[in-house]
Amino acid sequence: MVEGWKIYQLNKGIETIIDYRGKTPKKSSEGIPLISAANIKNGKLNFTKASYISKKDYAKWTIRGFTKPNDILITTEAPVGEVALYPNDGKTYQISRRVIALRADEKNIHSKFLLYILQHRPTIEALLANNRGSTVPRVLKTDITELELKLPTLPEQKAIASILSALDDKIELNLQMNKTLEDMAMALYRHWFVDFGPFQDGAFVDSELGRIPEGWEVKGILDIADLLSGGTPKTKIKEYWNGDINWVSAKDIGNGVIYINDTEKKITEKGVNNSSTKILPEDTVILVARGSVGKYGMIAKPMAMNQSCYGLFTKGDFSQGLVFLTFSMLITQFQRMSYGSVFDTITTSTFKATKVIYPPKKVIGELKEIIDPIFLQLKQNTLENQTLTQLRDTLLPNLISGKVRLKDIAHILAQTP
Repeated sequence: MVEGWKIYQLNKGIETIIDYRGKTPKKSSEGIPLISAANIKNGKLNFTKASYISKKDYAKWTIRGFTKPNDILITTEAPVGEVALYPNDGKTYQISRRVIALRADEKNIHSKFLLYILQHRPTIEALLANNRGSTVPRVLKTDITELELKLPTLPEQKAIASILSALDDKIELNLQMNKTLEDMAMALYRHWFVDFGPFQDGAFVDSELGRIPEGWEVKGILDIADLLSGGTPKTKIKEYWNGDINWVSAKDIGNGVIYINDTEKKITEKGVNNSSTKILPEDTVILVARGSVGKYGMIAKPMAMNQSCYGLFTKGDFSQGLVFLTFSMLITQFQRMSYGSVFDTITTSTFKATKVIYPPKKVIGELKEIIDPIFLQLKQNTLENQTLTQLRDTLLPNLISGKVRLKDIAHILAQTP
């Protein structure tokens, strides 16, 4: 036991527990947003798939108690042990029956510290040891509240939580900044290449894509960029896998950010040399061609990819930022043109048949000067987040367990971007 730390049973440090047992009210198209187990992942809430219950059902159900900002939400089933804070955004939410809300007694346990200790792998493993489901892991409220936690003094809890929160806040700030930059880049592209805002005083001519400024052309997308393909090293040969070369698949693309800076699987140089995959240049635009058609992004560093994806890399005039934005305008068309008996598929024929507007080189150069710095900042923020995430994931288990003390990490934090 670390000096000064004590063992607490979680229920002794909890002021309120809200557990809505029974069947969740019928979902509606509007009303009170529902927080289900599917909305909680990696310490955050994600409402990409939003569900609602009626205000009438909400009024009936909340007789059992109201959740408050900074309550800790923890999933009890499908999956077990995902945690996040209840939003502090002024809105009202309802938690589903597979989510429990814990309100820390701040006299013994700091709520943010409790959030992090519940993310600690040994805590999750202790929960899973109480699995009460035959096929789907499931735990009860008592399994959670009877957890034994090793806790430092309250001031040290707050200091540890402050450090980890600062890293999380910086990561979130970068994500928000990137969303703003992405919207800005798309708005500029639309203004120049779709609405032709800067060129309205000039002459326009008819084209197969509609009216365009005089001097502009219609070309194939493959006149702008080369089409790159990928492959998969043989999975049975161990020497081809778990190397240091990122290998992009559909799982790595389209997760709410433009740039892909890490991948689920990695391959070795032998894997590259003995398969049809190849190392793609930094900033290559990658899109999913089979199954999850419509997912696309850019790689933040050289990577390989599998055969279910295509890459686009400029022939010279367009920068990669402009290639990305051009393709962004085409994605709905590509999804409509995809086909397949089991999975929708994009083929090389899809690219060959796709036409785009091609401005004069002077116009391309002027827009590149505005767009390229935006994409550079997007990439830098993405890479910085990778560094911050790695630092946070290293510090969290060591600080929570007491293996690393606060006095020992000052020099590490001093080097944090």
